[in-house]
Amino acid sequence: MIKLIKSTFYEEEKTKKALSEFILNADMLSFATECTKFEKKFSTFHNRKHTIFVNSGSSANLAMLQALLNLGKLKKGDNVGFSALTWSTNVMPIIQLGLNAIPIDVELDTLNVSSNKLIEAIKTYNLKALFLTNLLGFCDDIDVIKKVCNEKNIILIEDNCESLGTVYKKRLLGNYGLASSCSFYVGHHMSTIEGGVVCTDDDEFADMLRLVRAHGWDRNLTSSNQTSIRKKYNVNSTFYSRYTFYDFGYNFRPTEINGFIGNTQIKYLPKIIKRRNEIFLKIAKELYSKTDLYYPLKYSHIDFVSNFAIPLICKSTKIRDILVKKCANKVEIRPVVGGDMTQQPFFRNTMTKFSHMSQNSNAKIIHNQGLYFGNNPELTNTEIDLLIETFSHI
Repeated sequence: MIKLIKSTFYEEEKTKKALSEFILNADMLSFATECTKFEKKFSTFHNRKHTIFVNSGSSANLAMLQALLNLGKLKKGDNVGFSALTWSTNVMPIIQLGLNAIPIDVELDTLNVSSNKLIEAIKTYNLKALFLTNLLGFCDDIDVIKKVCNEKNIILIEDNCESLGTVYKKRLLGNYGLASSCSFYVGHHMSTIEGGVVCTDDDEFADMLRLVRAHGWDRNLTSSNQTSIRKKYNVNSTFYSRYTFYDFGYNFRPTEINGFIGNTQIKYLPKIIKRRNEIFLKIAKELYSKTDLYYPLKYSHIDFVSNFAIPLICKSTKIRDILVKKCANKVEIRPVVGGDMTQQPFFRNTMTKFSHMSQNSNAKIIHNQGLYFGNNPELTNTEIDLLIETFSHI
């Protein structure tokens, strides 16, 4: 069986030994220096001014939206567009925070929202924000999407949990919007077991995210920013300051264990991403252009594709069903991410007036006829050849 992933970490044995030593010798394991060290390293890697480390990519998504509400950049009842083809925790926070979740269809050949799809949605809905998912290492014309959002005063944020390392027009995905989320869940590009980040260049937004991450406290702000917020609210800095809650927040803090693993793994990240790209290109060359079983996927417009799974959109449900049967006990496969979110029960139960929007959508085709298999850096050449052979014919 070729599994989606083979190990918890890259260089797993070496990492576990180092982690064991760290735990035995650490003075504390709650949020501290390892976490802040990882934030600085990831900011350097991603060319972003601020990285806010949290306990999951899903928490990162919720934190971004809560921070926008806290700052008054969004208000309850505002329309927030989202990629219809995505993961549940990209959409759920929109609904949970009292915003209207407006699904935007994707293009069949890129699996992502395009500027054309966005413009179509804007004709009907007054969007205040767009929560764009960069799906499985791909994107459409996100540079034009950014331009449209700027012209229409739409706040652009990115869910980049599936595209760490992908480069489009010389810029990393995740660096087009005000901020972006990334996940370090076991099955993703880099693992801290559980963990995630928000990356941004905006100082005010970063400080609000630090408040949101830890109950609304100011403990993770710089001393000058602590002084400023305490003065604004007339808070006694010698007694009450550590237990003053300035705005709505959660407990999204990671542990020093997550931080240590992150610092251990990030040195491997360039190698991991390079290998995933090599594997993707080899498989895509065979399956995206040399068989008529699947809708063609476009990626030549992307400088460098980095994904943790390789999607195939079958031309019929019959083909998909044959492949599912063929892969049993041979290749581990999944639907394409969470599929069309408007088909999911939670969306139909809460956003009833928008559930009809997927009836003739590309997202629905991908939901019904798509699958993906793992792309991990530990795949052998024999396994890669077996994957190509398995999916090249039925």
